Amino acid sequence: MATCTATCIAQLMPLWFTDEEFRILHAACERLVPEDDTPGATGVGVPDYIDGLLGAFLVDPPRIWAGGPTSGRHGGEAAFARFHRLGRLDELAWRTRIEGSLGIPEREFNGPVMGLQQQYRAGLAALGAEFCELGPDDQDERLRLRAGRPFTALLYEHCCEGMYGAPEYGGNRHCAGWEGIEYPGDVQPRGWSDAEVAGP
Repeated sequence: MATCTATCIAQLMPLWFTDEEFRILHAACERLVPEDDTPGATGVGVPDYIDGLLGAFLVDPPRIWAGGPTSGRHGGEAAFARFHRLGRLDELAWRTRIEGSLGIPEREFNGPVMGLQQQYRAGLAALGAEFCELGPDDQDERLRLRAGRPFTALLYEHCCEGMYGAPEYGGNRHCAGWEGIEYPGDVQPRGWSDAEVAGP
């Protein structure tokens, strides 16, 4: 099973969220992917992953694409920890996706875009500061009715990314998400054996 080194885990959070938003985010992530016999969303750092994504352009280089080709978990250089610089078009696309079009003509060639930052700010505000103190049924109702299905679906998608993505992005702390599903993780430079590729 893959093991992560301390360099896998970025402890910069909250980077983009306010402390209050981050607290609500923690509770919402924990409700969507609770801990049972395997770690839940907060236990593996999903809120850190989401915060790192939304604050990707607050660090240099932006935390969009981890380096490679090897992570160092199975030998080779720990190159995932170095993030790539973005080209002009890549930066435009990712800034539009994360920050929205903000009335900037270059970002509105296909019309206005509500960015992830705006979607999260509105969704967490709709959940309310008291969300953290509510019982599970009331939290479910707020996620379904107040924040709305589109926001809850977005949050769940990001919970899955943070649970099972490469740890360099801030989630899957100590590779616990991979261990929970018995996935060996990235295996370069060792690669996959013929039996692993051919088997079920």
